[in-house]
Amino acid sequence: MNILFQLALIILPTAAVIFTAVYFLKKQNDIFKYQAEKEMRNVHLELKKERQSYFLPNRVEACQRAVLFLERISPNSLIMRLHNAGYPAKMMQAEFLKAIREEYDHNVAQQIFISPQAWEMVKNSKEETIKIINIAGQQMDETSTAIDLNAKIFELVAEIGVLPTEITIEFLKKELQELF
Repeated sequence: MNILFQLALIILPTAAVIFTAVYFLKKQNDIFKYQAEKEMRNVHLELKKERQSYFLPNRVEACQRAVLFLERISPNSLIMRLHNAGYPAKMMQAEFLKAIREEYDHNVAQQIFISPQAWEMVKNSKEETIKIINIAGQQMDETSTAIDLNAKIFELVAEIGVLPTEITIEFLKKELQELF
């Protein structure tokens, strides 16, 4: 019994010291873990700020260029910019389509800096504008002039009301405002 008592006197304090040490080491580990996570969040925030300071001006410029592209390919703008009364309707139609392709090719890289949804809307607006021009062109005969084509395009635009380019421009404006 005496030996058991002496063993208990040795084992109990030793166990208490071990449990206390494990408890404090676990607490210390939790503190280190919390501090490491906090530092990682700070590093992440700093990287995000740095990326944003680099990408924000590019995103703003991309939105501006996308809006400019949409304005330039809108049917009214195309007619005002490219109108040539001496052209036959089919030739004028080809000029309109060529201008749209060139504008698009010039601005295709902007998709890197705007959202995929916005870029999809830009592409759809381009395609819808092409459809308007092609529908008007299909209604022309061999003797139709550029003036006839332009009048038909204006007529189709009036029937549509709000053009896809206008809808997309509004979407881009809202997207840009959300950045600030």
